[in-house]
Order: sequence, then structure tokens, then C-alpha cells
Amino acid sequence: MGMITTSDGTQIYYKDWGSRGAQPIVFHHGWPLSADDWDAQMLYLLDKGYRVIAHDRRGHGRSAQVSEGHDMDHYAADADAVVKHLDLSEAVHIGHSTGGGEATHYVARHGQRQGRVAKLVLISAVPPIVVKTPANPGGLPIEVFDGLREALAGNRADFYLDFASGPFYGFNRPGAKPIPGVIQNWWRQAMMGSAKAQYDGIKAFSETDFTEDLKAIDVPTLVMHGDDDQIVPIGDSALLSAKLLKSGALKVYEKFPHGMCTTHADTVNPDLLAFIRS
Repeated sequence: MGMITTSDGTQIYYKDWGSRGAQPIVFHHGWPLSADDWDAQMLYLLDKGYRVIAHDRRGHGRSAQVSEGHDMDHYAADADAVVKHLDLSEAVHIGHSTGGGEATHYVARHGQRQGRVAKLVLISAVPPIVVKTPANPGGLPIEVFDGLREALAGNRADFYLDFASGPFYGFNRPGAKPIPGVIQNWWRQAMMGSAKAQYDGIKAFSETDFTEDLKAIDVPTLVMHGDDDQIVPIGDSALLSAKLLKSGALKVYEKFPHGMCTTHADTVNPDLLAFIRS
């Protein structure tokens, strides 16, 4: 277990496994989860000889349940604080969903300028922007996110159970077989975090515009997305992000859900390894 304190006094939890001399892989988790959501990827890449690091976003998991700072600027700065504390270089950053936004913001605003980042991977990620705006007519209406906030504030325990049991992993699709342990683990992670942080985080992941960040990123970037993602539809995310990146590659997975790192780890993990080694 590791814990650092950021410049604004927030305690951030992180896990750091593997040889200090190995190339580091840094993971950024999705909303409203924790670093534990990366278990399948961290164990796999650790076994391949990499050093694997993941932190709990402020207000999530085992990090401090602070009242303020639940926005992408603070998320990226917190990630930078972890990277600096561990003095990581030539790292590969991997972000899922909201963590994809965090990783994008970190690489563009911090890591790339410091020469600490080798590559970036965005999985089922929220960039360039999720919400519908005049400049982003294909986005989801703000009412969708208002509904998430209402459900969270009303009864987040039931809301999170329904979310994991349904669209997150595609368990609501005809013929799909829900996996109780996966659902329970999602719920466990979500309920560890702060309701305030998770409520504010909806605005952070849905309304932040990452367009300029994507344009500024020079490092090789792999964009991975399932075409049956019900949480972050591929047409207004991965397909657009890949076009904005200077050195981006797109890999689309037929019928894979938003939570494909868990449900299809046997496919995702080797693809990650191949990109890291390339």
C-alpha cells in the first residue's frame, strides 16, 4: 500500500507492483470505481515483466473523500503527483472510460512536457467530449447525465447495482449471462467511494472537452473501443479521438461492451501487450 499527499493536502492511494527497473505501466480507472478495476490487466502485465501502478482517484476507493477538486484539472494533477513521487519515466499510460479522459489530460498537460510518457492507451474512453453541444451534435443530451445525478443522489446503492447488472458489461443484451461476482465487485468498488466525488465526477467526465488535449499529444496512442458500448457510444468518442491524435491507431471490437477489460480480458490483454512492445 502507498499513499501520497498532493499540494492541496489530498491523500491519494496507489498500488505499485513489480521490479523498479522495469518499464512502468500506469493505469487510470473509470467512474465510479477504483484501481481494483485493473486487476486482470495488472496481473497479466506484471507477469510479462512490467512494473504496474494504479491509483484511486480523489474521492474514490481508498483515497481521501475530500469535498473539492473533482474535475479533470485536479485528476490530472493528482496523477502527476503519483508519477513524480515514484519518479517514473518512459511510462505507458492506460485509461478506461473517465480514466481515459484523466490520462489524456495528464499526458497533454503534464507527462508529455516532462518527457515521462512513452505511449498512451484509451479504452472505452470519454474523449473528445460526451455531452451534446452545438459543436458536438452527436453527443448524449445533458438530461442523460442529470438522470445519473438524480439516481445517485436518490439511492446510489440500488443505482449502482442496476448499472453493473445492465449496460456497463452488456448484461442487459439478449442471451447475455450476468456474472454475479463481477457485478458485486463493481458495486463494492463504487460504494467504497464518496457520493460527493462521484456526483461531481459526472460533470467532469461528461462535460470536459478534451479536443485540444488530443491534438497536442505526440506519443503513439492506441484507441480501443467496443462497438456495443452503451455507456460511451463509439461514434462520438473513439472514432473522433483517433482522427484528432497525431499518432493514433484505432482498434474496434465487435459487440464488446463498455466493461470489456473485465468481460473480454483474454482479448484485450494480448492487444495491450502487443502495443506496449511495438
